[in-house]
Amino acid sequence: MLKHTLEKIESKIKLSPNIPDDKKMEYFDLLNDLNNEITELSKTEKEKAESIKGFTKISAHEATRDQVDPHLIQISLEGLSSSVKELHASYPKLVNTVNSICTFLSKIGI
Repeated sequence: MLKHTLEKIESKIKLSPNIPDDKKMEYFDLLNDLNNEITELSKTEKEKAESIKGFTKISAHEATRDQVDPHLIQISLEGLSSSVKELHASYPKLVNTVNSICTFLSKIGI
């Protein structure tokens, strides 16, 4: 399920005019890191892993819409960031990866 979701996100990003081509590979690397971390988390915290996956999907959707709404991007990124807040002590790499994704989407001007 996670692999399928990430493949759908990657497909949307490849076709998105909102993300510069030179930044797409950077985003794919972040998604790969996230996949590894969520796979590990899902072994013990399946519901939390699903929430993170869901917010990642929503954030990518909002970032790749034809008509980007900055307010919806911000809301989705806040949800994504909040979904990992309590995991910092036990899954610091996951939290750092999610924060990197949020920063990435914010920096590219979306």
